[in-house]
Amino acid sequence: MKRIGLFATVFVVSACGVVTNPTSPSDPASNSAIIYSAIGASDANGVGGSVPCLPYVSCPDGTGYVQVIARRYTAAGKTVTLQNLGVPGAALSKTFQDIGNQVNRGIVVNFLNDEVPFVKTDATLVTVFAGGNDANAVATAAKAGIGGADPTTWISAQITAFGRDMTALVTAIKARAPKARIIILNLPNLAAMPYAAGSSLSDKRALQAIAVGMNAQVNATIGQGATVIDMMCDSRLYNTAIFSSDGFHPNDTGYALFADLVLAAAATTSSTAPKSTCTFMSAY
Repeated sequence: MKRIGLFATVFVVSACGVVTNPTSPSDPASNSAIIYSAIGASDANGVGGSVPCLPYVSCPDGTGYVQVIARRYTAAGKTVTLQNLGVPGAALSKTFQDIGNQVNRGIVVNFLNDEVPFVKTDATLVTVFAGGNDANAVATAAKAGIGGADPTTWISAQITAFGRDMTALVTAIKARAPKARIIILNLPNLAAMPYAAGSSLSDKRALQAIAVGMNAQVNATIGQGATVIDMMCDSRLYNTAIFSSDGFHPNDTGYALFADLVLAAAATTSSTAPKSTCTFMSAY
């Protein structure tokens, strides 16, 4: 299932941390018609919410953030065309799909090969939430010994590869939908999420290093014109009340928060750059 895309053009970061892009597309809410393509995995389908959606099926009552965003725009009087490309378990690229499948994660699609090529060419909004499945795949593979005798170096190489593929993702979205506003949600510290609570300290530290490293690569897409929402340093993303029973997927409250963040980011052509450091990056 699939995830949501990003937007293009050149940003300037000021000393106060505000990112502006005078040549970027206008905020989608300023248009009477919004064409929204979502790139993602289970998050785009609302897994963990009270009304999850099947891939590629119209799901107007879904409680995932993608569906909530569409309904809120409709309630505001906009005509919304929603294309949800999300598929549960999807990874960013074939690189991470292959790593995950080496440890039996059953990843059947990836964003670069299976989602971006189908983004609507006239999309005005593309959202992306990438990295959760990729980070978990790398952590599991490293623990299984796939990284060899020097897992730290292997993990570092995968973080670099993730950055390369994020750059390719944004480039591909811009080529496919040049008028779209691209909004990316970066990663929280996965090691501080409830699903990792029972992990050993060494496993938490490895997962933290992967999540923080991949998060920096997501943040770098600002240089390509993407708007990046800072999930890593937002304390609300670590509140157990926003998670479903599996401790990984958001519940309805969590997805509503995701929708709030995307809608706020989409409503302006200026945004605050994600923090380069915060306490949540070093929880362990």
